[in-house]
Amino acid sequence: MKQSLFLILSILNIQLAFSQAFTVESIKYSGDNNKRINLVILSEGYQSSEFNKFTTDATNFMNSMFSQTPYSEYANYFNVYIIKVPSNESGADHPGTATDVVEPTSPITNVDTYFNSSYDTGGYHRLLYSFNTSTISTVLANNFQLYDIAIVLVNSSEYGGSGGQFAFASTGMSASEIAVHEIGHSFANLKDEYFQGDEYLAEGINLTQETNPSLVKWKNWIGVNGINIYQLSGSVNAKTWYRPHQTCKMRYLGYPFCSVCTEGVIEKIHSLVSPIDSYTPISSSITNPSFLIDFQLNLIETIPNTLQSKWTLNGADFANNLDHLSVLKTDLNAGINNLTAVVTDTTPLLRIDNHETIHAYTVSWTIDNSALGVHEINSQVNDIKITVYPNPTQDIVNLKFDSSLNTNLRVDIVSMDGKKIATKTISSSYTSKIDMQSFSNGIYIAKFYSNNVLIATKKLVKN
Repeated sequence: MKQSLFLILSILNIQLAFSQAFTVESIKYSGDNNKRINLVILSEGYQSSEFNKFTTDATNFMNSMFSQTPYSEYANYFNVYIIKVPSNESGADHPGTATDVVEPTSPITNVDTYFNSSYDTGGYHRLLYSFNTSTISTVLANNFQLYDIAIVLVNSSEYGGSGGQFAFASTGMSASEIAVHEIGHSFANLKDEYFQGDEYLAEGINLTQETNPSLVKWKNWIGVNGINIYQLSGSVNAKTWYRPHQTCKMRYLGYPFCSVCTEGVIEKIHSLVSPIDSYTPISSSITNPSFLIDFQLNLIETIPNTLQSKWTLNGADFANNLDHLSVLKTDLNAGINNLTAVVTDTTPLLRIDNHETIHAYTVSWTIDNSALGVHEINSQVNDIKITVYPNPTQDIVNLKFDSSLNTNLRVDIVSMDGKKIATKTISSSYTSKIDMQSFSNGIYIAKFYSNNVLIATKKLVKN
């Protein structure tokens, strides 16, 4: 087995060694690539003489993407790069093999392009795609390994595109809309809200066979912004599937993302990027003990800014919504003190109270205080994701907790009159259960603590 793996890795390394390096340019830089979502646009069907056109086409797409919700609100979370991959000829293949139109709807052509992109994929005329995904992966591996989203921009004026491992889009009419739609597939795993074929029907953020309003995955949006449970059409099987909106971008180009798809994109952003760009001080010994210590958070702000920070000192509230604060000698106890900043996103584009997942980001400082002043500070960051389901529940509620520090959380279940009903310690990367069968029907509050610091709260409904 090890010999086989070694052989595969050797072949891969040989392939990478002989693959070409292409020109990479930044067209949008928001910050460190390790702390941003990196969108990479690759050229396809552009000859070297057409690279200026490619840069213009890519920039037009980028500007369109970041003018639309939710990308406009989270533009600071993205970098955008282009890779200029030359083709010998311009355009894309048109084999004339589509079965959803009367062929030939376009002149049958076969052009020499780097990724061999083609219309008529799978019998659909507008399905512009390339099966040479390994070639795309190799180009990315050799030119920009830190990509998070990759889209292939095809130099063709004819309408077309596709999702999948990599998004594809043409450059003609509605090109930017196609690209944003296809990235919805590739980046956020959104489903088409129109019928494209039985083989594409599957449970997803915005597609389901559940019809119960209290159980459907977008239950927190029912009755708001046009969200409901709408039946698909197109086949007998399609009629058993439902979408959340009638005019979402995942159904029709030219419309905004519906609230459910917007939330799905933001969830993906939260899962990839912490809003804490940097902080000070980092862990250090202080040679000249001080009676005044400054603490700073540098946040990646949303537009408008919906980030909130809560500071606690030794478990007590200390400050709110400050990026900079000073701790005085009189604020500290003798010995070890703990200062924690918890950052959360309160955007109304998420339904926080009923949303299944909570994201919280923390910086904690341990401050060693003596009679001579503070002489040592230790710091650590933690990205926390808590998933609570099902909610509402009749009996069992599941708590799934992930932490970048692999720490534990304490959760207290509190009634609306403030009485603690239950408490449980939950471990990172494991699913814990709380049995609420004996609880009275009603609303409860789950309070999540890390090292006795309250980091998140969530409403629980017992039916």
